[in-house]
Parts: sequence; structure tokens; C-alpha cells
Amino acid sequence: MDKVFVAQRVAKKLVATEAAVDSALVEAAELMSDMLRARKDVGVSMVFADEAAAKLTDAIKALSEARSSMVAVHGELNEAKLRLGIRTKMDLEDKPPEGRQVTEVTMRRAV
Repeated sequence: MDKVFVAQRVAKKLVATEAAVDSALVEAAELMSDMLRARKDVGVSMVFADEAAAKLTDAIKALSEARSSMVAVHGELNEAKLRLGIRTKMDLEDKPPEGRQVTEVTMRRAV
């Protein structure tokens, strides 16, 4: 199999993984916001469900670290791509414009 197509397959998974980590981080942050608002709406003290909020803070920190690691993975894979002699910039390396779907056709155009 042509190494460019293998690199494209890996790039597609990389972008999907980055998006999943970002999405999880957004969801966790929204959960924290909802939990804090719910506590206020119900009228309970700050100590109510404090342990849950602390655990969620730990999860958000872990997701943030995962995001930083994915950024590092992206850089390492870009270096690996260059070492393989793949100089073509692939559409998948950059975030597609809003509303634009990345398809097999747009990936081939980059080759």
C-alpha cells in the first residue's frame, strides 16, 4: 500500500481522536457548570456534592493533559511523515472550515 494513503489513514484517526478529546473536555466543563448552577438552584450549601465536584475537576485536568499529549502526538507524527519522505500537506492536518466535511475525495486532492 502506498505510504501516502497509509499516512492519510493515520491522519484521519489522529484528527478524530483530537476531536474526541476536545469534545470530552467541553462536555466535562459543561457538566461542571451545570453542577454548580444546580447546587445554587436547589439552594444547598457549597459542601453538598463537593467530593463529586473535586472528582470532576480531576477528570477535567486529566482530559487537559490528554489534549496536550495529543498535540505532542500530532507533532511527532508530522515529523515521522517527513522522515518517510511524504512532503504533501494533507487536508486532514488542518481543521476543516465550519460545515465542510472531510471526505475521501478531499484527501485524495491533497496527494
